[in-house]
Formats: sequence, structure tokens, C-alpha cells
Amino acid sequence: MTRSDAQGRANRYRGEVEAVIDGERRILCLTLGALAELETAFSADGLGDLGKRLGSGRLKAHDLIAIIGAGLRGGGNAIDDDEVAAMSMEGGVAAYAKLAGELLTVTFSGGEAVRPQTDGNTPDPS
Repeated sequence: MTRSDAQGRANRYRGEVEAVIDGERRILCLTLGALAELETAFSADGLGDLGKRLGSGRLKAHDLIAIIGAGLRGGGNAIDDDEVAAMSMEGGVAAYAKLAGELLTVTFSGGEAVRPQTDGNTPDPS
């Protein structure tokens, strides 16, 4: 079962992203269950350790499969990692890496990265 167009578009504020994988638009989301799955897959000691591991910039192909697989399952797609490994995406490995990065960014930032707007007279808070 996959979540299709009929069920709506991704809501980034819920941590969802969408991607066309194997020619089908799919929703991915790192739910708490998906994050717990990744903690186990990466032998991480909590979310902080997981974030450090994933933010290292040294991801392997197996890591991409685990992240994207967990995201697909969290988005309501009944799929296992062997099926994810056999899927294709336009843009190849670079597209998979970009998708994994986007999924992690949206998950850990609480939605799209939004910076406060200033009117030119208000100091930028960053």
C-alpha cells in the first residue's frame, strides 16, 4: 500500500516530504517509530547521537536505504529495505542523498526552515 496523490500532498510542518520514486509520487515522514527504527539501525544512543551520526556527511548507500526506507514506512508506504534498495529515482544516488537530507532537515527543524522577516529597522535575531 502506498500513499498516493488522492490522499493529498506532503505537509512539511508534519515532517513530510514527497518524492517520485520508481515513477510513483510517494510521501515520506520520519515519525517517532521511524526515528526509533533509525536509532536501532545506526546503533545510536538517542536522537542526539542519531543526529550527530547522520549529520556527519559520511553516509553510505546502506544508510540512504535505511533513512529513505524508514521515511517511506513513516509516510504510510508498506515497503521493506530490500524493496527500497531495488527502487530507482531520477538523478540516481545524488537524488537519493538530496532526498535523505531534505527528510532529515524537515524532521529536525519542525518544517521548512523559516527565518523571521525584518523590516530593516528591527535587528535580525540570528
